[in-house]
Amino acid sequence: MTEQAFSRARLADAGEGITLDELRLAGRNHAMPLEALRYEITPVGLHYLLVHYDIPAIDPDTWRLTVGGHVARPLTLDLADLRRAPRTDGVVTLECAGNGRALLEPRPLSQPWLDGAVGTARWTGTPLAPLLRAAGPLPGAAEVVFTGSDRGTERGTEQVYARSLPLAEALRADVLLAHGMNGGPLPPQHGAPLRLVVPGWYGMAQVKWLSSITVVTEPYTGFQQATAYRIKQRPDEPGEPVTRMLPRALMVPPGFPDFMTRTRTVDRGEQLLTGRAWSGRPPVTRVEVSCDGGESWAAAELGPAAGPYGWRGWRHRWRAERTGEHRLLVRASDASGRTQPTEQEWNLQGMANGMAQRVDVLVRG
Repeated sequence: MTEQAFSRARLADAGEGITLDELRLAGRNHAMPLEALRYEITPVGLHYLLVHYDIPAIDPDTWRLTVGGHVARPLTLDLADLRRAPRTDGVVTLECAGNGRALLEPRPLSQPWLDGAVGTARWTGTPLAPLLRAAGPLPGAAEVVFTGSDRGTERGTEQVYARSLPLAEALRADVLLAHGMNGGPLPPQHGAPLRLVVPGWYGMAQVKWLSSITVVTEPYTGFQQATAYRIKQRPDEPGEPVTRMLPRALMVPPGFPDFMTRTRTVDRGEQLLTGRAWSGRPPVTRVEVSCDGGESWAAAELGPAAGPYGWRGWRHRWRAERTGEHRLLVRASDASGRTQPTEQEWNLQGMANGMAQRVDVLVRG
């Protein structure tokens, strides 16, 4: 394969199935099974997982975090320092920016997510803002770059994974340096010994295996910031950066599934539909369900949110009187006034796809 072929994203040809490369990615990463929406806090093993390169081998006893760059007082901290720092918990829903990519036409070739690249965990750690203030960003500071320890090659570019946040966003009180998950230690696959948690932002901002924090005076132009995670229609345009999660609702698939097609079977009569909804601009203000393929919509009953940036439960009673095939849809709206679209909003990398979930159901008499 030529270097030029490596340098750009590819779209699947018409009728092209999942490629071997995509299957390798899908074998390493995993979605949350949608029946796990029943849990307010996603069990660690069911939380979605995306590892760009390899899970790095890190000795927690020798690991250090540096805080430097355009600051008055650079810091070097070990894990004991961070565990002695003020501790806080945050219940946060995280969603991969590529969630739903495999449902797009034409399909961008990458990790082939359907609907389940999401999870909600209770993260334990120390707030980032006090550490940044202790380092003392100097006048002219614009962004904060977070660098992980995972190294790889992407589209011909060798790199360690790194992303930046605007300084004002990094100084939010709820941005967390997490060393624990769901009441236990942070697992290796989720970024141990330390990861960033930025409530409201898509998963690409949550840098894992954190090794350094660098305050800079110019916008960061690394691959994961300036090339990947952009919403664009053509390869030659810069596009818009992916930032906060769009509103999304998901349904616990009712009944029981066919092994291969995942089509659901339910008995005729009343069915209780349930699920979760979230947004990067909370709160979720409305969830609507369609039981006729999107012809009509009914408001679902909303439950409490798991936290300021945690998902919110919903429920709706469906009278499944007509036997045969049905297509169920669910969509959410948030405080910004945005509602999930019922049709795809396509972009070249398959990012921030908020298309309403579809669940095919067979009602039997």
